[in-house]
Amino acid sequence: MSHEQPIEPDDLVQPSRANALGDVLRRSAARYSDRVAIVDGETSLTFRELDGAVTAVAAGLARLGLEPGDRLALVSRNCWQFAVLAWATARAGVVLVPVNFMLGAHEIAYILGHSGAAAVAAQPDLACTVQGAVDLVDEPLPQCVLVAGEGVEIPSGWTGFTDLLMTAAEGWQPPFVGDDDPIRIMYTSGTESRPKGAMLSSRALLAEYYSCVVDGGMTGDDVELHTLPLYHCAQLDCFLGPDLMLGATSYLLPAPDPGRVLTAIAEHGITKFFAPPTVWIGLLRHPDFDSTDLSSLRKGYYGASAMPVEVLREIGQRLPDLQLWNFYGQTELAPVATILPPHEQLEHAGSAGRPVLNVQTRLVDDDDREVPVGEVGEVVHRSPQATLGYWRDPDKTAEAFRGGWFHSGDLGVLDADGRLTIVDRKKDMIKSGGENVASREVEECIYAHPDVAEVAVFGLPDPRWVEAVTAAVVPRQGSGLTVEEVQRHCAEHLAGYKRPKLVVLVDALPKNPSGKILKRELRTTLG
Repeated sequence: MSHEQPIEPDDLVQPSRANALGDVLRRSAARYSDRVAIVDGETSLTFRELDGAVTAVAAGLARLGLEPGDRLALVSRNCWQFAVLAWATARAGVVLVPVNFMLGAHEIAYILGHSGAAAVAAQPDLACTVQGAVDLVDEPLPQCVLVAGEGVEIPSGWTGFTDLLMTAAEGWQPPFVGDDDPIRIMYTSGTESRPKGAMLSSRALLAEYYSCVVDGGMTGDDVELHTLPLYHCAQLDCFLGPDLMLGATSYLLPAPDPGRVLTAIAEHGITKFFAPPTVWIGLLRHPDFDSTDLSSLRKGYYGASAMPVEVLREIGQRLPDLQLWNFYGQTELAPVATILPPHEQLEHAGSAGRPVLNVQTRLVDDDDREVPVGEVGEVVHRSPQATLGYWRDPDKTAEAFRGGWFHSGDLGVLDADGRLTIVDRKKDMIKSGGENVASREVEECIYAHPDVAEVAVFGLPDPRWVEAVTAAVVPRQGSGLTVEEVQRHCAEHLAGYKRPKLVVLVDALPKNPSGKILKRELRTTLG
C-alpha cells in the first residue's frame, strides 16, 4: 500500500488559474516580447527584459530571506528599478509597501514599524534618512537594499540592487500567489492623525486595471509619460499597471517639472499623460508651451481635484486634439471609483463622473440609508477593487465596511444620470498639490508647541496648490508666539507638503454651542 500523501485537486486547479500581478506581466512578456516597456533616461527595457529582471530580483529577494507575506518598504522616486521591485515583490509573494519619499525619518519609522517591514529599499540620496528611520524602529530591519546602478558605493549593512538583478534565477520556483493574497500595503493619511495601511490584492488591482482600460480609453499603442510619484497608487495603478498589462510603452521622469514634461512629449511622441490640475496649469503657463510640438498628445487625465472650467476651456483651445478624463477615487478602491469622460468635460465640469466598470456607488446618510438624487450623502462603494481592510486595524476596517459597503468619508451628490459631484470631505482631509494632508495630523504637530493654546487646520482655495494647508492658531496668553515660530516648528516635524502655507494668529476660534470648532466659518473669514 502506498503511503504517499494524495494530491488535493485544489492544489492542481488553483495554480492553473493563477491571475496574480506577477502572472500578468509574464503574459505581457510573451505577447509583446520585443516591444519597449519602460524607458528611464538611458535605460530602456523591452517586455522580455523587464520580465527577466523581475524574475531575477524576485529570486534575489527570496535568497535574502524574504518569504511570501513579508513586507518590503520602498522609498524611491520614479525610476525603472521601482517598477522592477513593484512586480518582483508581487512575483515573490512579498508585500510591497511604497513610502512617500518626502517623509522625514520619524514618519518613515512609523510606517516601517507599523507594517512590520522585513526589508527596506531606498535610493542613494534617501538612504541617510531611511537609515535614520531604521535606527528608530524597535525591531531593526534585517535587510536594506540600495536602489542604484553600478559604481555607487553601498553603505555598510546594505545590499545593492545590482546584486539582486544579477541573481541567477535558474532553479528558483516562484511561489503560488493567490488572487486575494495581500501584495501591497498603501499607507494613506486619509482623515486620521496616523496613516492607515490599506491592503490590496491582485484581484483588487486587476479589477481596477480593467476599469481604467475600459472607461479610460487605454490601448496597447499608447506611449505614456509618468511623472507623478509611483509611490502614489494613482500613477502606479491607474496608469503604469494598465500600460504594462496592455503592452504600452512607459517613459519615466522623477518629477512633473513643466519644462521637462514639454520636452519629453515632443522628443518621444508621448500620446498619453496624467497629472493633477496644478501640473496642467503649470504646463499652460510655461513660456515654451506654444513653441513645443505637442501634436502627438491625444489622451490627458487629471485627478485629485476638479479642473477649473476656465482651464478646461483653455486646454480645449490650445490642445484641440486632446481628450480629457477626470479620475476620482481613493487608495482603498485601488484607486479609481468614477470617471468623467471627454465628451462631458465642459457640460458637467466639476463632476467626478459615473462609477467605473467594476464599481457600484451610492450615497447614504449617517444611518447608512440611501439618500435621494440631488441630496448630499456619504459616498460608499461595493467593488472587487476594494481593499482587504486596514493592516493591523480591525476596528477601522469594520467601521469602513459597515453594512457591507466601503465608506469613503467623502460627501457628494448624484444627479439623475448617475454622475457624482464631490461637495466636501467628511473629516477635513486637505488635498494640496495632489497630496492628501490630514488636518488632524498637522493640528497635533502644532499643538505640541508649548506656546499654542488652540489650532484649527483646513484647506483654502489656492491657484497653485488647489488647496493650501492653512492654520489658524490661538497663542497661549502672554507667550509672544509668532507666525515664524509656528512655521519653524512645523518644518522640524512635518514633510514639506504637510506644512501650512499660511499661518494666521487669532484671538479665538469660532465654535458652536457644543464646543466644536467651526472650520467652515474660518474658511469664509480667511478665504
